[in-house]
Parts: sequence; C-alpha cells; structure tokens
Amino acid sequence: MKLLLLSDTHIPLRAKALPAQVLAEVDAADVVLHAGDWVDEATLDLLEERSRRLIGVWGNNDGPGLRRRLPEVARFELGGLRFAMIHETGAATGRERRCDRDFPDTDVLVFGHSHIPWDTVSPGGLRLLNPGSPTDRRRQPACTYLTAAVADGRLTDVRLVPLPPR
Repeated sequence: MKLLLLSDTHIPLRAKALPAQVLAEVDAADVVLHAGDWVDEATLDLLEERSRRLIGVWGNNDGPGLRRRLPEVARFELGGLRFAMIHETGAATGRERRCDRDFPDTDVLVFGHSHIPWDTVSPGGLRLLNPGSPTDRRRQPACTYLTAAVADGRLTDVRLVPLPPR
C-alpha cells in the first residue's frame, strides 16, 4: 500500500495550487494523509476527488468549514499498523516522550505545523513523521512531502521528497 503524507499546504496564502508533482503523487497513492493547515476547502475538495482514500485533520490555520469536515485527531489502521494523525505536537524538545504518553496504542504518528520534516522513533517505539510542507519551505532548503509504503504490518520505504524551487 503506497502512502503520500502532506501537511501545511496553506493554499491560497503560501501558494496558488499544489505543485504538479504532488498531484501526480496523489494520483499514484493508495492513501493520502494530510496533517492540517489546508487553509481553503477547495484543496480538501480536490484531494477528496483525486485520492483513492484521503485521511485528514484540521490545523490551527483552518477555519470553521474545515473544522466541521475534519477531526482534530484521526486514528486509523492501514495494513495492520495503527496510525494517528494530529496537526500540532508541541515543541521539538521532549516530543517523543510526550507522544508516547499521548498516543499509547499507536505505531505511527503523522503530524505537521512546523514545516520541518521529522522522522524519529520514540523510546516506546512510536514512529513520528512530519512531511514538512509542499508549498511553504520556511527555513528549510526546499518544500517537501513524504512517501511511504505499508507491507506485512510494517512501514517501509519512507522517503522525504524535496520539490524543485518554484
């Protein structure tokens, strides 16, 4: 099962649209995960139309319309792995231990907010993934997203993909 992980698209504030490369990944993925800060409902509509399966949460910059349509926290199973997704996990310092406490029955936690890609494993074995942002690199060298696969109850082929400058 091929996964595409996105967050912090901030359309139309940081970009007018998702990059074509990201849309091609949406078309190829079995499941698209979006960890919040969509900003506009049109991006949610687009991803709902193009995705085989879309799982999303709202972020701190998402208004009432998105908050009505999306949960703050999503919990789901993919290929035998227990996932959770939330927009914000707090400061980087202490994140792994905090997430172990807050997401005890989870194998993989997807989050966003910082626009900083993140891939670590907590002391309790929780995999934490932040795909960065495909539209707003902030202090990062490039805009980014993540791809991964789930096979035989394992997360494999996790890959951070940098986008070319716009």
